[in-house]
Amino acid sequence: MLYFLIIYLVVVNIIAIALTIYDKRASVLGLWRVRESTLMLFSFLGGSVLMYLIMRIIHHKTRHPLFMVGIPIIFVLQIIFTLVVLYAVGYLG
Repeated sequence: MLYFLIIYLVVVNIIAIALTIYDKRASVLGLWRVRESTLMLFSFLGGSVLMYLIMRIIHHKTRHPLFMVGIPIIFVLQIIFTLVVLYAVGYLG
């Protein structure tokens, strides 16, 4: 089970990074952009940490509170959710 979770998170994070880098490139070149809702979805699905780091590294959407505040909030909620689930199944406490 843990193996599948790790594979899932790796895949989601690779997609999140690719979408973020593509959107930055598209913004510079004037191409079709990735929807903000799509970026936030992949953050919510588990790509929040790496997406946030990539955005900071490549200076993409760093002036948008939705991303610079929203993604860290999503990450904190994911940590809380993970701790609650681990507690509920007996891994904690």
